[in-house]
Amino acid sequence: MIVYLLILVVTLWFVFFQIKRRRMKKLASLIPGPKEELPLIGVAHYFLGNTEDIMKSLQHFSYATMNQGIMRGWLGHILYFLLLDPVDLEMVLKTCMEKDDLHRFIRNVIGNGGIFAPVSIWRRRRKILLPAFSPKIVETFVEVFSEQAEKLGNVLTKAAGKGQFSLWPYLSSYTLDSVCETAMGVKMGAQENPDSPFLSRMNTLLNVVCERIFHLWLQPDWIFNLFPQSTVQKDCIDVLYGFTDEVIKKKRIELRDEKTSKPEADTHYLLDDYRRKSFLDLLISLSGGERGYNNVELREEVLTLTVAGTDTSAVAIGNTLKLLAKYPKIQERLYDEVNGIFGDSDRPLDKEDLNNLKYLERVVKESLRLFPPVPFIIRKVLTDTKLPSGNILPGGSGVVISIWGIHRDPKYWGPDAENFDPDRFLPERYSIKNSCSFMPFSSGPRNCLGYQYALMSIKAAITGVVRKYRIVGEEETSPAPSMRVKLDIMMKAVDGYQMALEKRC
Repeated sequence: MIVYLLILVVTLWFVFFQIKRRRMKKLASLIPGPKEELPLIGVAHYFLGNTEDIMKSLQHFSYATMNQGIMRGWLGHILYFLLLDPVDLEMVLKTCMEKDDLHRFIRNVIGNGGIFAPVSIWRRRRKILLPAFSPKIVETFVEVFSEQAEKLGNVLTKAAGKGQFSLWPYLSSYTLDSVCETAMGVKMGAQENPDSPFLSRMNTLLNVVCERIFHLWLQPDWIFNLFPQSTVQKDCIDVLYGFTDEVIKKKRIELRDEKTSKPEADTHYLLDDYRRKSFLDLLISLSGGERGYNNVELREEVLTLTVAGTDTSAVAIGNTLKLLAKYPKIQERLYDEVNGIFGDSDRPLDKEDLNNLKYLERVVKESLRLFPPVPFIIRKVLTDTKLPSGNILPGGSGVVISIWGIHRDPKYWGPDAENFDPDRFLPERYSIKNSCSFMPFSSGPRNCLGYQYALMSIKAAITGVVRKYRIVGEEETSPAPSMRVKLDIMMKAVDGYQMALEKRC
C-alpha cells in the first residue's frame, strides 16, 4: 500500500511538473537545438569528460550557433540558450542580471562577493566597490605591478636557457603577489615561495567547483558529501578563510589604532586619502568603518577579488606569451617598442610607460579576443524575455553567453576572425558596430569593475618578460593559432603554458 502511494505521489508530481513547464517547452521548441540532444538528458553526455573535453564541447556548440545567433540545449531538465548575437547579448546583460544557479557552487566556497552575488546583495556592494576602482586609485598600484613584474623577470632567470618548462606557476605566483598586496596590503612572497599553501588550495578549489558545475551527479549536496572532493573542498576553504580572516582581524586593529592616534579633525573620508591604501582599507572605510561591512562580508569581497584577479590575469598573461612564442615576428615588433622606451636601462616601469606601449595594448587585446580567460557568462531568465531578434527566452531558463564564440564570429570580425592580428585594433581598422562584439571583461551593469586594474597587471608582466627574454615555442605556420585549452572556471592552456626562454643580450 505504501509503495503504491509513493508511486502515485511521484507520478502526480511529475505530471504537475510537466504541466507547469508547458509554456517553457513550447517556446523552447521554436528555437533550434543540436542534433546531438538525447531524451531526458539532453546534451549532458557532452559534459562527461575532463575539463578539456568540456571546453571542446562548448566550442563545438559555439561554432554551431554562429549562423542563427542562438541555440537551445537541455542539460537534463534544465533549459539553456547559447547566445552569440551582440544586439541580443546587450539586452540580456542589461536586463537579466541574476547569475545562474550554477554559480551557487562557487558562492558556497567564496561567498557573496560582488562578481557572484545575487542582485539583491550585488546592488549595495557595487556602489561601495565602484569608487574603490576609480582610475586615480588603480593607477597608484602601478608601482606594485612594476615591482612584482621585475621579480618575475628575476625568478625566471633560473629557468631561462634550459629548454621548455611550465610558465603557469610563475605567472600565478606573480598575480597572487600583486593581488594580495593591492587587495589586502599583504606581501605574500609567492614568487620566492611557489609552494604557497594559499595558491595551491585556491587552484584546487576552483577545480572542484568546475567539476560540480559540469558533472550533474556531484551537484546535490548530499551526494557531493559522499565523494572525496567534499573533503578536499573543506580543507581548501579552511586554509583560504583562515588566512583572510587573520588579515582582516589585523587590519581592523591597525585602523583602530590609527584612528585613536589621530585627532578627530584629521580623520577624512575622501578618495584622495586612500591613494596608497589597499582595497581592504577602502572597503572598510567606504562601507562605513566599524558600522560598515562585517568581517564575513569583507572576507567575501577580498576573496572574490583575490581569486578573480589571480587567475584571470595569469591566464591572460600566459595566453599572450604563448601567442608571442608562436609568432616571432610579432614578438620582435613588440620588443622593438619596449626597447624603444626602456633602451638598455633597468629602470622600473611607470604609468606613462603603460600609456606609451600602444602595440602592447593591441597585442593584449587580440590575445583577449581569441582566448578570453572567462569564455562564457551564464545568466538566469526570471520572466519571459523577448529579444531584439524576435526570439523569446522563457522564464526559468538560463542563458549561456559565449564570449569565445562572438569573438570569433566572421559576421563581426571578418573572414580572418580566427587569425592572430594585433593591428585589427588600430583605430582606423577597429570598427565593430556593437560593444558586445568585444567584451573580454563582460558588459552591462555587471561588467568587471577591475578591467583597468587587470590590464595594468597584464601589461606590466609581459613588459617585464619581453625586456629580458625571447619567448620560444613551436612556431605557428598558420595565421590562425591553435591552442589546447581546458575550462577550470577560467579557460587555461592544457600544457600549463609550456615554453622556453632565451636571455636577450
